[in-house]
Amino acid sequence: MIDTATIWIVIAALGIGSYFFRFFFIGLIGDRQLPAWVLRHLRYTAVAVLPGLVAPLVVWPPATGGQTDAPRLVAALVTIAVGLWTRNVLLTITAGAAALYLGLYLVG
Repeated sequence: MIDTATIWIVIAALGIGSYFFRFFFIGLIGDRQLPAWVLRHLRYTAVAVLPGLVAPLVVWPPATGGQTDAPRLVAALVTIAVGLWTRNVLLTITAGAAALYLGLYLVG
């Protein structure tokens, strides 16, 4: 087990590091126009972060003790297919949720 002092040092270091990363973009270059290539890359931040957050929950879901199961994989595939087909965020989320609940209902 990690002792209390080490935990608080890590929390403080992460907080300070996070503050300085945000300060760099907001405080130092917040009043300047960013180059086009930077703005182009920033548009893809959500597209890169969201799959990174969701993929572990599909492949190693805590609800099943980390075991991959068919309903979550099917729901992920349905979500991807509906998203590519319709380009509608709300419909994509609704279809993915419906596929997950239907899959969990059918499996038992």
